[in-house]
Amino acid sequence: MTAASTSTEEARRSWTPMVGLFLAQVLMSFNVAALPISLGGMVEDFGVPPTTASTTIVVYGLAVAALVMTGAKLGQRIGWVLIFRVVVVVFAGSSLLMILAQSIGWAISGQVLAGAAAAIIVPALVALIAENYRGAQQATAVGSLGSARAFSGMSAFLIGGTLGTLVGWRPVFGITLALAVAVFVLSFGLRSDRGDRTVKIDLVASVLIGAAVVLLTLGFNNLNGWGVIAARDAAPFSLAGLSPAPVLVVLGVVLGQLFFLRTRRRMRAGGRPLVDLGVLDRPEERAAVYAMFIIVAMEAAVNFTLPTYIQVVQGRTPFDTSLAMMPFNLTVFVTATLIVRFSRRYAPRTIALVSFGLTTAALVWLAFVVTNNWETLPTILGLVVFGIGQGALVTLVFNVLVTAAPKELAGDVGSIRGTTQNLASAVGTAVMGAVLVTLLTFGVTQAAESHPELPAELVEQVDLDSVNFVANDELRAVLAETDATPEQVDAAVALNEEQRLRTLKLGFLILAGISAVAAIPASRLPRYRPEEIPDPSPAGSGD
Repeated sequence: MTAASTSTEEARRSWTPMVGLFLAQVLMSFNVAALPISLGGMVEDFGVPPTTASTTIVVYGLAVAALVMTGAKLGQRIGWVLIFRVVVVVFAGSSLLMILAQSIGWAISGQVLAGAAAAIIVPALVALIAENYRGAQQATAVGSLGSARAFSGMSAFLIGGTLGTLVGWRPVFGITLALAVAVFVLSFGLRSDRGDRTVKIDLVASVLIGAAVVLLTLGFNNLNGWGVIAARDAAPFSLAGLSPAPVLVVLGVVLGQLFFLRTRRRMRAGGRPLVDLGVLDRPEERAAVYAMFIIVAMEAAVNFTLPTYIQVVQGRTPFDTSLAMMPFNLTVFVTATLIVRFSRRYAPRTIALVSFGLTTAALVWLAFVVTNNWETLPTILGLVVFGIGQGALVTLVFNVLVTAAPKELAGDVGSIRGTTQNLASAVGTAVMGAVLVTLLTFGVTQAAESHPELPAELVEQVDLDSVNFVANDELRAVLAETDATPEQVDAAVALNEEQRLRTLKLGFLILAGISAVAAIPASRLPRYRPEEIPDPSPAGSGD
């Protein structure tokens, strides 16, 4: 077949199947974004505390992160199209469970099912794009997955916030059910594959990586609540006064290392590993994973910091928060969609260095201009610039991984992407929370000592070891139970306002430092523009 005829064939490939894959990414991301919005409704309907309702978020993330590598191997063995349809039906079932839930147990079960289904959908999206598209179409298709995440997060806040306010939380999952039905119908336009029954699943490696990811996620997610070093009262247990959170992180790292040792040994022996580490052989591919981890962790940190500050400190609703975050989310969506055009002109290394430069500059800018009034033009400008860099990076580094791997390893790339993003999200959220609380505690403690209008006897009545971000009204309520005079209450509130803002500014500066360091892996990305995933076995060949 000549190059001209190949180009013509590629041009004739319909985008209709890609619409289904795009909606599948929207389905997963919308479900994730809808859960925080639904917490208040679940607390009211089921009569459970918020911490119990938030278990739905935790179990979804754990299921995805723990099963994604095993899911990739199942897809290779059974066939991507068939297993994709099956898990989309499972996802639809999880939405039904959420809609019809009679107790929090139903909701938790629904999210376990959704997470297990997503663990297969994540690598399936990459493999199906590799199977169905080539060249420029493939680059555009891969880029659309990044824009789908941003689009779904933005729409979930707006639609979910509106429905949650006017109707209730259950109709939000009617949207995920409708999306699942649409994805299932559109899946029949995908190019079929037969699967490979010779693919074996390394169960020992599956258990190792699954346990490692679960322990790492639980450890990082609970650093703030259980304690970074010393165990807090909220910790389920302690080891000679040590918090279980860092212990879980260390155990997760150990199990992760055992997984890599077993995988390399199996590959040297000629066996089929759970994930082919050959996709990370070259420095450029490893640099792409490092860069992906950093940018997703930064995104999670910003998505944690801003809503926390807007809702907790300023006392605004989730809908108000979604409006405040709109410039950032919209910019990420547009940039992730358009960056593919720039990748045809400029090398990934160039785009990544410029993008990390933008995120660094934006975070430094925010550290200096942010105020207690969030909707200022300088703050919005900083968020827009950060969104441009972030949207470009998420799509770019994923494209580098996909285009560097043979088609038969696309599922492995998808599983690495899923594991990296889930871990990075957990680490970014948890570490940023721990850093902010630590900075706030230190700042409040130091400031209280230097304010003579706040005597030591009054400070002793307030537990400074558990300082957190609180609204002014909540702080006044706490101080009302002490011996504080009205003047002392006003002084304490002013001190807290000052330290909260100072902590937020320091948090942005820390993120800016991390963004600047990310230039190291970014400088190792390819200098060339990758064309497409190699296709070593022509369609229809049997081997």
